[in-house]
Amino acid sequence: MTPAGTHRRQFLQAGAGVAAGWALAPATSLAQAARWPAKPVTLVVPFPAGGGTDAFARPMSAQFAKLTGTQLVIDNRGGAGGTLGASIASKAAPDGYTLFMGAVHHAIAPSMYPKLDYDIQKDFIPLALVANVPQVLVVNPRNVQGDFKAFLAQVKANPGKMNYGSAGGGTSHHLAGELFKQQTKTFITHIPYRGAGPALQDLMAGSVDMMFDGLGSSAGHIKGGRIKALMVSGAKRSPAFPDVPCAAELGLPDYTVTTWYGLWAPKGTPADVQARIVEEVNRLSQADEIKTSWASNGAEFGKLTPQQFGAFVAAEVKRWAEVVKASGAKLD
Repeated sequence: MTPAGTHRRQFLQAGAGVAAGWALAPATSLAQAARWPAKPVTLVVPFPAGGGTDAFARPMSAQFAKLTGTQLVIDNRGGAGGTLGASIASKAAPDGYTLFMGAVHHAIAPSMYPKLDYDIQKDFIPLALVANVPQVLVVNPRNVQGDFKAFLAQVKANPGKMNYGSAGGGTSHHLAGELFKQQTKTFITHIPYRGAGPALQDLMAGSVDMMFDGLGSSAGHIKGGRIKALMVSGAKRSPAFPDVPCAAELGLPDYTVTTWYGLWAPKGTPADVQARIVEEVNRLSQADEIKTSWASNGAEFGKLTPQQFGAFVAAEVKRWAEVVKASGAKLD
């Protein structure tokens, strides 16, 4: 055969191989999705153990193992108001074996951290809103006595002398405190921590006076009497704590703050793998153990499609940018 004929045969063979690869790629991807999870899945939680994210991530992990026979390994990566863990997760392999459980804090962060090395809307794929929890004002009962009225009088009589802990600068705990100060015309000193867990430990120890926390991390401590709830944000009381008055009935009709938690995958995760993850999350949400756990924390499992969750996140980014601007909140 002439050299030209040999080159032509090699070219056709190469072309056939590429065509075969194209034909095989969707089938291979579908096979990967069908096998998911074929090995343990890592769930990056961007706060230390013991915080609100953990209150939902750990029951999900246990139920995931029960339903799939595969581990959902929680990797706590606290720091920088949850942005450190988000940065790590954004750079993970997009194969469905690293997921990210972020929160409302990650909708606030773009307005508080001007130099983030990730974009929550561009570098992640929204999968599910897994919990929506009202914010609650909790105090150390040794530092603060009486009801909300007595508390507010104490705060007004001691400007700057009382303090509140948060999960870090730029988190919902921080912004909830700034919004409270703005609406009550009070001054309370902000003490940022590396997560809600450490902040709660200091609240119980009496090192800080109060927190504006999600019920997910505070519920057990409220029930145990270690901290006291004075107010639930919003216009209605929480079914989990019906004796705690809501903000509207205490004269703060515009004080509405919720702590929500969501599930994302790194950008580039195959669509069929995304679908499998969402399928398992929806199945998990129907488990009695999950329903009981969520109810005890005053939470609801979100019923949004991935597309609706993405739109929700975009709206939250815009909303919190307006709150940051109006309150003048800054990182401490």
